[in-house]
Formats: sequence, C-alpha cells, structure tokens
Amino acid sequence: MSRVLPAAGEGFPLSVPVLVIGGGACGLTAALAARDAGVEVMVLERDPSPSGSTAMSSGMIPAAGTALQKARGIEDSPAIMAADIQAKAHGENDPAMVAAIAEASGPAVDWLVQRHRVPLILVEGFLYPGHSRPRMHAPVSRSGTDLVAGLLAATAAAGADIVVDATVTTLFADPDGRVHGVEIMRPDGSSEKIGCEALVLACSGFGGNAELVRRHIPEIAGAHYHGHTGNRGDALIWGEQLGAATRQLGAYQGHGSLAMPHAILISWALMMEGGIQVNSGGRRFSSEHDGYSEQAMRVIAQPDGVAWNIYDSRLHELGLQFEDYREAVQAGAVKSADSVGALARLCRLPAAALEETVSEVVALASRPGQDRFGRDFGSRPALTAPFHAVKVTGALFHTQGGLAVDTGARVLRVNGTVLPNLFAGGGAACGISGAGRDGYLSGNGLLAAVVLGAKAGAGAAALAQQQGG
Repeated sequence: MSRVLPAAGEGFPLSVPVLVIGGGACGLTAALAARDAGVEVMVLERDPSPSGSTAMSSGMIPAAGTALQKARGIEDSPAIMAADIQAKAHGENDPAMVAAIAEASGPAVDWLVQRHRVPLILVEGFLYPGHSRPRMHAPVSRSGTDLVAGLLAATAAAGADIVVDATVTTLFADPDGRVHGVEIMRPDGSSEKIGCEALVLACSGFGGNAELVRRHIPEIAGAHYHGHTGNRGDALIWGEQLGAATRQLGAYQGHGSLAMPHAILISWALMMEGGIQVNSGGRRFSSEHDGYSEQAMRVIAQPDGVAWNIYDSRLHELGLQFEDYREAVQAGAVKSADSVGALARLCRLPAAALEETVSEVVALASRPGQDRFGRDFGSRPALTAPFHAVKVTGALFHTQGGLAVDTGARVLRVNGTVLPNLFAGGGAACGISGAGRDGYLSGNGLLAAVVLGAKAGAGAAALAQQQGG
C-alpha cells in the first residue's frame, strides 16, 4: 500500500530535517552527504538489515578522473565517459543529465574513498561492453554485499540514524506536493509517523511489481526477476500521486548470464575476454560483446530459455576474482572437462555441434575482422583445453525508468517545475540508459545511485537548513 494523504491536521511525534527512504547505495550515500552538511538524517529501511539491489550487484561504480585511475596512469574524463554512456544509449538520454552525472562521478568516488574510507579499488584487466577506459570502482571481492557493508560502516561513523524493519506506506503532503512526513509500518503491525523538512526517495524501481512490469516493460514480463523483492515501485506510485513527471519507464537492465537453477550471477567479464554462449543445440546465436543487458532477451528466446557459457581455464581464473563466481563453483554450477567432447557430454549438448562451434571461434581468434554476428575474436587469446561451462538464463535485474529529476536530483512536476522538497536517486529516478534494454552501460545503476544519492542528500540538507532558518 503506497499512498499520499493530506498533511493538514496530521501530527508527527518525531521529526528530522532529512528523511531517506531506502538503505541501499543511493540511500546510504544520501545520508553521508546530509551528514557532511551537518544535518540530522534518518534512513528508513524495510528489511531487517540494509541491502537492496546493491547487495545483489557486483558492487561496481563507474567513475571518470578518479585518484585511483590517475594513480594507475589511466587517462579518463567526464567528457569521454559521457560519450560512452550516450553511445550505448543511442543518444536517447538527456545530455545535460548525462554530463552532470559524469562530471560528478569522479569526485563522488574520491569522496567515498578518501573522506569516508569506503574500501574501493580500480578494477583492471578487462573492459565491460561500451566502456573505453577502465573506470569501474568496486570492493576487492567485486561484491555488492561488501559495498553495502562499507557504506554502512561509513554512515555509522558519520552519525546517520538507520531504522530497519520500517516499511513506509504513506506520505503526507500539501496540495502543492510539499511532503511533511511519512507513516511506517512495523513487522508487528504497529505504525509510527515521522516528520521531515525534505524527503529523499531511494527505494529503487519497480522490478518486483509484476503488474507494473507488465504495463511498462511487457517484453520482459514473466522472466526471472533477479532483484530485490522490495522494489515494488513505491517511489513511482508516490511520485505520480504528487504530480511528478516520469520518463523512460520502458528502460531496464537485463542480464544474459544468470546461472540456473542456482540464480547466481556469472560475470560478463568471461564473455568480454573470450568466452562464448551457445544454445541447447551447441550453436552460438549472437555477438556476446553487444552487452549483457540486451543479451537477456536473446537467451530467453533460445529453446527452453537457456544458454551455456563456454570458456577455458584462463577465464575460469578471471571468474574466481568475483565472489559470485566463487559461489557458483561451490554450488556446482560450473562444469569442467578436459575436452570439448567431454564437456558436451557433461552438459548434454550435441558433441559434434559444440566441437564445430569451438573450432570456429578458435580459428576466428587467429585472424582480424568480425564474424557473422559482428564480434571480433582476434583481440583475445583463443580458447584452449581444459574447458568450463555454466547453464544460464536471461533475467530482469532492475528497471531504469522512473521519476524525472533535474541535475540536482530534485523531482520534477509534469510542467518541469520542481516539487517543493522531494528528491530521488538510483532506481527511483529516471536513469541514463536510454529508452529500452540495449542502452544500459555496465554500472549505470550504481552510477545513478551514488551520484544522484550524493546530490539528493546534499540538496535535501541545504533545503532543510534553509527552512529551519
């Protein structure tokens, strides 16, 4: 139940200057920014412990011009990053928003690392589709769970209040959209009302709401959803009731490499560095270098909605750098064999077809140029025995459309003016991934979460200070 009720006549026994709904990367970053401004902030989290979609990710935040990049001699800039984002999204994004997010990305990561001691490293050794520079910043484990842990430690040190087991059901607002407070429900059925001067919506998108997915993204409706079940579209529903504009609700991040039936993410780095995907007939069906988001529907379109990732021991060692992949190995999702024929028998794939497919890509690695799907194999070593395989499916990870915000993360009305004291970031806001599934550039979700979260927290703090005199 997500509703907006009139604020007139309502009392709030407890009130704080800044309220944040959602305890993922966006909400925790917003809380840090508000605390840095010297303003009291409270984060309301529906779960027993903050996690959200962030914990289900690889924890990678793309950023340009960071101190970590400079220390490794990598030349990058907001302009280069913005061009990469727009190229992947076919120019469908608002250029001003892309420029503002790219410009703020490097300072945001440096701020997290240097001021708040969030343990991030620069991820090197491979590039995700569409990135022209190494610019992914992540925990050593490449684990979103560890990113959340680092942000939680930082918010605790900064003195932010985090209230868990607190599901926000109701916003109380004036007719002009000014929010005065919220009502939360506890697991025991009790409720509390909390007032605020400014509100940040950091409760992600609507991937966990099957009705909204069917309405706005029918092509992926019914697919496996590998996101937080709490992503019910609350921000979207509240925003529309307050008169907010929405944008690009058909945009989403899919993924074509979710191990099944284990539901464990297998890093796309394996594909970018030489791996391939085949269907149950042992044949490739696309260019694996186009991007993992668009690959979701391609995998779903294969017989039984599955594919097999095929790669060698060099790539297996690369995979072991990722916590998710290590979990997949422990779960028995990764099959290994000394020959293609033996691997085919393990995976119950046609041996002759798989051997022909692998032979073809090995030959392609020895010469320049693109194959019939548009992929160039010549820039990476050829696959060699022993071989490994994982059965995967395509999945919806999170939605990318949402509330329209300005470059300061303030929520906009349909007429383009700002709502009085409402901010949004992460999945709650319209992202920078174009209008569909193929505009998602790796890391766009956490990029919007961290940058818009920081902007929202700082803006909400400034507004609260202004209103508080």
